[in-house]
Amino acid sequence: MATIRTANAHWEGPLLSGKGKVSLDSSKAGTFDVTWASRAEQPEGRTSPEELIAAAHSTCYSMALSHGLAQAGTPPETVDTKADVTFQPGEGITGIHLTVRATVPGLSAADFERAAQDAKSNCPVSKALTGTTITLDATLV
Repeated sequence: MATIRTANAHWEGPLLSGKGKVSLDSSKAGTFDVTWASRAEQPEGRTSPEELIAAAHSTCYSMALSHGLAQAGTPPETVDTKADVTFQPGEGITGIHLTVRATVPGLSAADFERAAQDAKSNCPVSKALTGTTITLDATLV
């Protein structure tokens, strides 16, 4: 069965001096302030579309990698993923870099690298973001 998750954004004013809020409506986890400055300069306690994409991508990737490892008979003890989303004003999102560190007993570094690359290619968020370059640094710890 398909699921739908909902977020809403409200914006007031022009891009450069305006402000907005984004709410995570499905989970009711919170409402967050957004501005152009939080996107193109310093966050100063506000979020941006790129930070929200980074949160979604790092979570989805960790889940996909964990699932792939478990399906192969080597479930992980831990998977920690950081997603760095680069935004260039006037250009847009120019890249996403995933950094993953995982503890997987009994798995070789080569098998981990294969699983990590597979998760990068096949997690649903990676698939949705195919319009940008996604790079990966994967280390078995």
